[in-house]
Amino acid sequence: MSCETYLKGDSPIRRIDPRCRVVAALGFTLLVAIASSFAVLGAALLLAALISLAADLPPAPTIRRLVSLNLFMLLLFLLLPLSSPGEVLFKLGPLAWSSEGVRIAAVITLKANTIVLTYTALLSTIDPIRLGQALHRLKLPEKLVHLLLFTIRYIDVVHHEYDRLVQAMRIRCFRPRLNLHTLRTYGYLFGMLLVNSFDRSDRVVAAMKCRGFRGRFYTLSEFSAGGREAAFAVVAIFALFILGWIEWA
Repeated sequence: MSCETYLKGDSPIRRIDPRCRVVAALGFTLLVAIASSFAVLGAALLLAALISLAADLPPAPTIRRLVSLNLFMLLLFLLLPLSSPGEVLFKLGPLAWSSEGVRIAAVITLKANTIVLTYTALLSTIDPIRLGQALHRLKLPEKLVHLLLFTIRYIDVVHHEYDRLVQAMRIRCFRPRLNLHTLRTYGYLFGMLLVNSFDRSDRVVAAMKCRGFRGRFYTLSEFSAGGREAAFAVVAIFALFILGWIEWA
């Protein structure tokens, strides 16, 4: 999945100032992470789904992302009840699944789906460069912002390098099997990928220094907050207040 999967389109969510979306996503996911009530988590998941609809996310990539996540969650439902004490819900020979373990797995699943949907709708729809600029304007450390921007920029480059090496292996009639030769070949593959990445990083640093880089990115783009952002902030604060009141009142 490319970093540009969710960038195409136009919707009310996409037109909101990136700084507001970053703060709202952080506050919402922090509340979801510490909540434990099924009522709050269910309401939060419904709200995250509504935000995703408002963001006009492409259905196919979003569904694939959620399916991949929930396949992993199935392992929690299989393994977590085995190690959690509590009332036995189901027993198969010497194995016993506890109701408390199932409840914990359900809570984790609701939290994971809510957080993934929220970050996909609010942050994946922001251009990576503007996301980095928004984080910089929110006073995050510059080194972390640089690390984010370089990671987003070069993750596709490294992926293309991996595809090139795999294609070269196939041209030389490599067919993966369960033997020592296959393991050794994959070791060479990832070793070459790591070496090429180090060489590329040296060339990139040298090119940036030749162009006068002094540890800062300068930009001419400006952020402005208006009535749309004020309305979004009011709705976000109200939703957080209601969820917090249900959880702790």
